[in-house]
Amino acid sequence: MQAGKTQVVSSSPLHASLEPIRVDLAPRLPTLDLGPRAPPCPYFHCAQRSPEYVRAVFWFWFHLVLNFSMLAMDAAWFVAVRRLTKRRLWRVLSGVFLAAQMAALLSLMCELDWTPYTPKAVLTGVILWHFFGFGFSLSIILLLVSVRACKWLVRSLARIFQAYGWHGRPARPRRTTGPAEDHRQLTADDPRSVIRPPLPGLPIVAPTRPNSLTRREFLGACAALAPPLFTIGSTSVALAQLNNLRVRRFTLSIPTLPRALDGMTIAHVSDIHVGRVTSSRVLREMVNLTNSLRPDLVLMTGDLINYELADLSEGLALAKAMEGRSGLWMIEGNHDLLDDAGEFQRRVKAAGVPFLLDDSATATVRGHPVQLFGLSWFIGNPHERDRVTTLQLRQLLKQRQPDAFPILLAHHPHAFDAAADADLPLTLAGHTHGGQLMLDSHHGVGPAFFRYWSGLYQRNRSQMIVSNGVGNWFPIRINAPAEIVHLTLRCAESQG
Repeated sequence: MQAGKTQVVSSSPLHASLEPIRVDLAPRLPTLDLGPRAPPCPYFHCAQRSPEYVRAVFWFWFHLVLNFSMLAMDAAWFVAVRRLTKRRLWRVLSGVFLAAQMAALLSLMCELDWTPYTPKAVLTGVILWHFFGFGFSLSIILLLVSVRACKWLVRSLARIFQAYGWHGRPARPRRTTGPAEDHRQLTADDPRSVIRPPLPGLPIVAPTRPNSLTRREFLGACAALAPPLFTIGSTSVALAQLNNLRVRRFTLSIPTLPRALDGMTIAHVSDIHVGRVTSSRVLREMVNLTNSLRPDLVLMTGDLINYELADLSEGLALAKAMEGRSGLWMIEGNHDLLDDAGEFQRRVKAAGVPFLLDDSATATVRGHPVQLFGLSWFIGNPHERDRVTTLQLRQLLKQRQPDAFPILLAHHPHAFDAAADADLPLTLAGHTHGGQLMLDSHHGVGPAFFRYWSGLYQRNRSQMIVSNGVGNWFPIRINAPAEIVHLTLRCAESQG
């Protein structure tokens, strides 16, 4: 590997959207010591105790094991379907579906990228089946194991009680009562073995037809058709959602807002994710909706592209097409850096799109200065994020102008804690997609991983808006609709 390059550890494009760990080897090359070697890491075969290397190895094996587990799930469903149903049509339909799913996943693991040449519905179906189907299969396995364990426990206790009785004493064997002939086998001459005709008045049950479904066959048919029907249904819902976009409006009362900026408007556009899942119609609608709002500022808080730099040209064209009366500014997000962080930053700057990378810029809105601060994405140990963000912001605020109204742009919403400590009145963030999969506004993936995940948050005199974002890396949302946020800033005096 050449010095200065950044290595991204990921086992397949299907999981490339998961946040990877980058290992920048350039700073360490001149400091390699060929003397006595450090003791090996206890869990990974590496020469040095490098936390970055350990995380990279962990995510590599995590993705690899996850991919092979999904392949095993497909194979298990395939075998189960063949055993549960005897109907040829159902076996063929489910077998073709599962074989296609295995082939698609295996090709992505081998980095054979077929997604540009297939409809979006195909990629969506592969992702949804392997994420939701995998979880569903694990649930079934756990349920079956629990049932088997309970049955074994009940039978064991029953044998113990049978052997020793309920009072802990060995039970006496029961004596058989009745004549001995009751226990002899019936012979052909025995009158009890004669088949008698049914009594008059009782209905005669017709024998089962050969083509009718038995209960076992019905359950087998349900198991065989469950994977394709689930995938088709969830894919239909996902494709309908991918083209939906709302405008979410907030009116914020800010005590420190200058009177000249009373009524100032902002279009907050975040997490566009230009790529295979987000494209065409919803992107055109995003531009049209943003321009129809006629905002003073258009502020973009990261994740312009989903993964590949090949989509950056389209993303930059979209950014240039959105119009703010006082301008547009953007920052980077984690997905922007997945392919090549340095190349992404170079191309954005070369395109002439105002780009804040641990930097600030001043816009004149209604004759008054508004200073925009942009934080870069933190690459490193997630447990160090809060501490490093505080240091980043402290260094960035050295550029603060006392007469300008400050606004912080941060991709990760946890930067709000540092912003509130610095008494910044307004922070805009994204990254969370509103939680993506939510049971309601307070329960779901969002609060499981983030302190702030959607909407308005306040702490002392500081406020933050977290956008659900426009695009998607995962093709379905539940109670977290895609959106453009429209902000109207008002002076606290005018609100009173």
